[in-house]
Amino acid sequence: MADIANKYENNVPGKFFVDNQCIDCDLCRETAPENFTRFDDGGYSYVKKQPETPEEEAQCKEAKEGCPVEAIGDNG
Repeated sequence: MADIANKYENNVPGKFFVDNQCIDCDLCRETAPENFTRFDDGGYSYVKKQPETPEEEAQCKEAKEGCPVEAIGDNG
């Protein structure tokens, strides 16, 4: 389970976040490309934009549920 204490600083403020357990598998970026992006220098994903529509919210939830290392958190 993602730990808010270990979330990456790159995450924009809001409900969803990625913590330091991310293994850069690309699942979240494929599932919710409007909301997740890659930090190339660090080799991990982070939330670049919080969901603004029901569709984006559903995609972020799907990414969270599919994350193989549970690095995506939902603080809301």
